[in-house]
Amino acid sequence: MSAPGRGSAPAHGRVLTVADVLTLPVVAAGLPQVAAGESQLGRPVRWVHITELTDPASFLKGGELVLTTGMPLPREPELVRRYVHELATVGAAGLVLELVRRYHRPPEELVRACRAHDLPLVLLSRDVNFLEVTQVVHELLLGNQVETLRRTQEIHETFTDLTLRGAGAAEVMRAAAEMSGRAVVLENQAYQALICEPSAHTVEEVLKNWERRSRATPPSDSAAVSGPEGWLVCPVEYRGERCGRVVMLPDRASAEPAFGEEDTTVLERAAMSLAISRLIHPAAWERGAHRSALLDLAEQRYRTAAEAAVRTAALGLPTRDCRYVAVLVDLPAGEGVAELEERLVRDVTAAGVSALVGELRAGRIGMLLALRPARQWRPTVELLGRAVLELIPQAIVSVGSEVTDLSHAARSFRDASHVAESALPGTSSRRPYHELSDIGLKQLLYALRSDVRIQSYVERQVGRLIDYDHRHNTDLVSTLRHYLDAAGNKTAAAQASDQSRQTLYQRLQTIERLLGGDLESGRRRTELHVALTALDVLRLDSR
Repeated sequence: MSAPGRGSAPAHGRVLTVADVLTLPVVAAGLPQVAAGESQLGRPVRWVHITELTDPASFLKGGELVLTTGMPLPREPELVRRYVHELATVGAAGLVLELVRRYHRPPEELVRACRAHDLPLVLLSRDVNFLEVTQVVHELLLGNQVETLRRTQEIHETFTDLTLRGAGAAEVMRAAAEMSGRAVVLENQAYQALICEPSAHTVEEVLKNWERRSRATPPSDSAAVSGPEGWLVCPVEYRGERCGRVVMLPDRASAEPAFGEEDTTVLERAAMSLAISRLIHPAAWERGAHRSALLDLAEQRYRTAAEAAVRTAALGLPTRDCRYVAVLVDLPAGEGVAELEERLVRDVTAAGVSALVGELRAGRIGMLLALRPARQWRPTVELLGRAVLELIPQAIVSVGSEVTDLSHAARSFRDASHVAESALPGTSSRRPYHELSDIGLKQLLYALRSDVRIQSYVERQVGRLIDYDHRHNTDLVSTLRHYLDAAGNKTAAAQASDQSRQTLYQRLQTIERLLGGDLESGRRRTELHVALTALDVLRLDSR
């Protein structure tokens, strides 16, 4: 026999168990010893019942902790066994026997019968006021009931408010995690974890090997504990069809029962709010999940590389033996982002490539392609690029550098962004996409066109020449451009500009006088070439 630990009453709102009752001072004063059913001390106590009847089970409904002095216990072993059998059958929480009046040692047959039924048998070696025990326990039970009603009302009000405000799935899941204090996950029918609120856990702890663990957890038609890990799961339906489920994970570090009624209420209300949220926001949850994951990768918002890997793996993106390429699609204002996004998802899936696809900001769709070692990215990106331009000819498709580790995806996104900033408007390409190798001097200057230092440089280098052309209706800027394009070859420059050599020489002398430099200098010609190229890209925005 073992003695239960000393302690205090459970916090309000938690189920009162047999073990909790034994720690109450009024019971602990009797020096309780557990003689049988020690593994069942976590049974909830619904009520306390004092009885000196030989058939107390006929007055019980289940969940009662029975208190007795032992006076009515029969002497015959068969009747003792029947006494215990009836208590176990009706679902009594346990039997407390006082060893003061009739017994000073428990009857062996009683101990054996309780052990056979795994019914908690608690022995009190000192006198205990049973009426005081019932008073204390019933006050706790009633207090818990009031607290439970209050918490249930609070849960309903919270999720009702979320629904009325049109909250999205992420906000609903965050509320579920906060109210339960447990990790919660929303997954789709493909066992992909779309939203994870880890609560006191880490993302790695919650989502590691998610698909394998989730497939081992059978679905249910209502909120229920399921699977080898004892998850609390609840289905989510949209327009009469199941579209996923919300999962609450147990706290393995706690000795308390895995889930209570309050947890079930939270999960059921979360599932209901998610269904309504889906009606208000008809876009697939996958799109929001991909968008969030892409932003986290592009902006390096993950705490660790392991967290990034487990999060994307839970969305179905391979994280081993892959190369990754970021692709950005920038659209003119007002174009159909949603339609194009769905088209890209279909096309990349049809191509047999795993990818995350989502809108990163207004007018920009991002993709992260995961390619197996034997597969090159160019054919896939060309296919996607042509699909984009087929729908929106003015769109710009940009590709970043190829990386071999998911933790380096941010670099690929940065490179793709630099390519997008450098893509010249209104220019055609032999390919339906732009890549890093396309960035030349003109593209680089176009990307930097908003920098006032570039604008000031152009003005310092060729501003006087531009002013002279405006005042005298000449075209010296064009003459200078032909001369620089010909790398200082005056004969070639004269032919390209359709001028005589003498006219060209005169204009070059005027240019040298206005700009105050020697055009024969290679350094000077380079400076002027950069200035005229920058002038061209500055004028692109004014067209």
